[in-house]
Amino acid sequence: MTEEILVNITPQETRVAFVENGVLQEVHIERSHGKGITGNVYRGKVVRVLPGMQAAFVNIGLERTGFLHAGDILVNHVKEGTNPDEKGLISNLVREGEHIVVQAIKDPIGTKGARLTTNIAIPSRNLVYLPGTDYVGISQRISGDEDRKRLKKLVTEVRDQEQIRGGFIVRTAAESVTSPDVLQDIQFLRRIWERIEKQKTEVKLGLLHEDLPLAMRTLRDLATDEIERIRIDSRETYARARGLAMDLVPDVVQKMEYYPGERPIFDLYSVEDEIQKALDRVVPLKSGGHLVFDQTEAMTTVDVNTGAYVGKRNVEETLFKTNLEATQCIARQLRLRNLGGIIIVDFIDMQQEEHRRQVMRALDKALGRDGVRALIADMSSLGLVEITRKRTRESLERTLTQPCSACSGRGVQKTSQTICYEIFRELLRESRQFEAEGLMVLASQPVIDMLEDEESTGLADLQAFIGHPIQLQVEPAYTQEMFDVVLL
Repeated sequence: MTEEILVNITPQETRVAFVENGVLQEVHIERSHGKGITGNVYRGKVVRVLPGMQAAFVNIGLERTGFLHAGDILVNHVKEGTNPDEKGLISNLVREGEHIVVQAIKDPIGTKGARLTTNIAIPSRNLVYLPGTDYVGISQRISGDEDRKRLKKLVTEVRDQEQIRGGFIVRTAAESVTSPDVLQDIQFLRRIWERIEKQKTEVKLGLLHEDLPLAMRTLRDLATDEIERIRIDSRETYARARGLAMDLVPDVVQKMEYYPGERPIFDLYSVEDEIQKALDRVVPLKSGGHLVFDQTEAMTTVDVNTGAYVGKRNVEETLFKTNLEATQCIARQLRLRNLGGIIIVDFIDMQQEEHRRQVMRALDKALGRDGVRALIADMSSLGLVEITRKRTRESLERTLTQPCSACSGRGVQKTSQTICYEIFRELLRESRQFEAEGLMVLASQPVIDMLEDEESTGLADLQAFIGHPIQLQVEPAYTQEMFDVVLL
């Protein structure tokens, strides 16, 4: 299995594509305007405490206040003398007007502000530094007991040797690290935290520490041992990334290369085409079936259909094969589209229990390759599977698109006939309320065509009823649902 990372740089945006066996699996986009804030550390001011929601709103110097839940506040932040049974109450954790240091753990999404925490976590290549705690934890993806014991002992010894206060989490990438690797990371993290501590005394409200830009975060978080090549099409970014890699991830340097080709780097792997397809509602399957994705504010639904696939044996086998193929496509699309929150998959109903179990195992295995945590509930009797996938940033659709101005994001619009009848009602209303010599209808071409053709009799009857002439005029700039009635 070949895995590559492609980095495309323009003055306006940075795009990173994760390609597996020549097929796009993930795409990350960061624009110079509207950069993500996840990972940034701020000095904020509590502007409102909501005991009923067990949460507080914190001004961190952005357009919208951040949201801080009681469960995201460190226990050592509790006021002195608080009853132990009431330690978890938001009113005992923060107060209005108080200044606190917080970190963004979710970007603002839609109309919601950023999700915040007081449990600061600063990542490096192998470790995550937790200055507000004192324990050493190990990534759950490192499963061997001996490896876990060795890593915990190693990090604890180096931490004590360096006399740095705080806790650490050992990341998955650190499974085979040595003492010098840990020492290098701890010294790097200590420098960052010292800068934050200094900024706390100088900044009254706002940013204390900004996470690395996307191209650099890619080296830190995505450049695993399985990655064979990292290609960057900007000479300046390549030089900066190489310098960071030498300090932070020296084993990655040899995998990096500058791409100077005239052909856009994303075109080499048809990444642009795949991004366009990821915005489509319908995703075809190789067998002839297809998936239908519908993203709403509350959840995303995925409908599995056999389409043109008729199978070779019997109906049950056809349904099973389609569902099995769909599991791989669904897992890839969730990563590619960066869909989070609640996802409901409507598999085609299968009669055999063994087929249902195999589909669930295949889905679990496919999602296991996803770097974002996802939980899967059992398949219901109706063939529905609920997936919850962690959401930290906007989906690809919300990043690249906006609601349609013609239909206001509904995905449908009223028919010309419906608009004609709305115009009839408006003409009647205007004629009764105002004195006029005549009325003029301004509307789109399809609506005017229908008024002059199929609805011409109704228009003539209405004109005779109100006793005023009605003129029609096409407005090319109007969408099908737009119209105006003007008094003459």
